[in-house]
Amino acid sequence: MTLYRKLILVALILTFAVVSLGAYVRLSDAGLGCPDWPGCYGKLTPHHAADAINAEFAQSPHGPVSHAKAWKEMVHRYFAGVLGLLVLAIAVTAWQKRRETNGPPGLPALLLGLIVFQALLGMWTVTQMLKPLVVTAHLLGGMATLSLLLWLWLRERAQTRHAYFARVDHMRGSVTVALILVVVQIVLGGWVSTNYAALACTDYPLCQGVWMPPMDFEHGFTLHRELGETAAGDLLPLTALTAIHWVHRAMALIVTLYVGWLAIRLLRTPGFAFFGMAVGGLLSLQVTLGISNVLFSLPLAIAVAHNAGAALLLASVVWLNYRVHGA
Repeated sequence: MTLYRKLILVALILTFAVVSLGAYVRLSDAGLGCPDWPGCYGKLTPHHAADAINAEFAQSPHGPVSHAKAWKEMVHRYFAGVLGLLVLAIAVTAWQKRRETNGPPGLPALLLGLIVFQALLGMWTVTQMLKPLVVTAHLLGGMATLSLLLWLWLRERAQTRHAYFARVDHMRGSVTVALILVVVQIVLGGWVSTNYAALACTDYPLCQGVWMPPMDFEHGFTLHRELGETAAGDLLPLTALTAIHWVHRAMALIVTLYVGWLAIRLLRTPGFAFFGMAVGGLLSLQVTLGISNVLFSLPLAIAVAHNAGAALLLASVVWLNYRVHGA
């Protein structure tokens, strides 16, 4: 394995860790553990910022700042910083070795631009006080980074189509639709998480005891607003949170039916059983984790696993699309 491929693989693994850590930080309410950026109260570590953290904690013991939350936030930033350096190294190497790689350096350059934008979103997440649109965009940027790195790694493996792979040109439309549906569901899931709407419905399969509870779609899906508020600055009503949760749940049914059907189809296609098992297995895991979040009142471990499972499901569908479209 060349150094270039090793860099891509390490960056890919680290991206998954960063996405999972980001979910952990968000779900443990540590997103404002250090209310400035890129340091913590202007310091490199929470240890060096101990006096400022103690003063803030003494003033507001139940607020967003504590030593534990500060360390969670900064560890996530450290990991993201290392990832940024890795992507920079990948982009530079791709340019220097552009005659030796399996494709032009455009994709690594795109990744570098995305990482820079991700850093800005990370800063705005803090300075904009966890505004849902910014936090959701930051989550999607992490998922996009994971997908592009996976595509780049697959491209550099330079594997030709094996004889035991059936021709599946007729499935190109199907796998593309599956990718679109998974991405839309991740967007909706991110909107649920960043608006803290996961427990707007505490029962399953009903929501608040009925199939169609009162819902406020207008306020729920207004993008430009502060966390927990309407665009006018009023308290976001429960009906808006219910609408956010219910739409994510309804979309989950559509994704389950379509991607489940595709997984069965893949199992019956020579050479694609692995993809059928991977996509079907991860889909089943995601459904189980999603229902468990509701029934067990959003345990932190299950909620983080649900975010990590979304990343893995997305990766499996991206890999499938590469095999059908790019190989």
